[in-house]
Amino acid sequence: MKKRVLSAVVAGMMSVMLMACGSTPEVSEAPEAATEASEEPAEVAGAAKEEASYPEDVQAVIDRGVLRVGVKNAVIGFGYEDPLTGEYSGLEIELAKALADKLGVDIEFTAVTAATRTELLDSGDIDCVLATFTITDERKESWDFTTPYYTDYVSVLVEDSTGIKGLGDLVDATVGVSSGSTSAKSLVKAMIEAGVISGDGFDEESFDPATWTDGVKFQQYDDYPTISTALSAGEVDAFCVDKSILAIYKTEGRSYIDAEFAPQEYGIATTKGSGMSAVAEEIVSGGLSDGTIAKLITENGLD
Repeated sequence: MKKRVLSAVVAGMMSVMLMACGSTPEVSEAPEAATEASEEPAEVAGAAKEEASYPEDVQAVIDRGVLRVGVKNAVIGFGYEDPLTGEYSGLEIELAKALADKLGVDIEFTAVTAATRTELLDSGDIDCVLATFTITDERKESWDFTTPYYTDYVSVLVEDSTGIKGLGDLVDATVGVSSGSTSAKSLVKAMIEAGVISGDGFDEESFDPATWTDGVKFQQYDDYPTISTALSAGEVDAFCVDKSILAIYKTEGRSYIDAEFAPQEYGIATTKGSGMSAVAEEIVSGGLSDGTIAKLITENGLD
């Protein structure tokens, strides 16, 4: 009788233990499965949210897989294409690469001039411009610009043989400038402020270098190398543009005049009101804050 009671007790205890063991995985695994199920949709939802946060024009670049950027190809330190390798280098090239990296796309460079950069941007052939593009109030009416990433000054390069030393020596001279640039206007304004020309009839809004003849004349060219050649040939008496650009053409027997004027602030230009404008601003603001742009300026000999 005692054996039967003992057996019944042992059997009951084993049954309870088995029930407890069998129920443990159900209790412990359920929360784990729920956690995995909730985490996976959260990641997908987050990715979808991030993708959807891009404006339509930026998403189009991502879908294309290529960011198309207008750059200079003959301005050492900013945008320069090696004629042998085809490789681009310079401050603006590195900023363009950073923009492409942010979007996770490849990059395609298109060589532009002061005369063609806005045409290509307006036509949609390029997505943005990093081409020593000076920010002005007038230009901001047509295109968006980032915070400036570099500030330069306009100056004038001459052949030493001309004897031109300062702004006063440029009276009645012919000056070579790039088509579509603000250099001619800046020079006339500087000469007026220095009192070497009267400036009668000067109006910043309507100024046209092609028709200006009061005290100084201008000859416009499509690119900087052509202006430099014209200077050597005596077709023009001086070459006027941003000093960082002039530095490339300051060879033996040439000098800057004793004047720097009209601060030129460079920014990334994008289509007015586009989503790309905000992305470009993030790159520039971030690069200024963390010292990346300052480092690139030094590395490219622009300080």
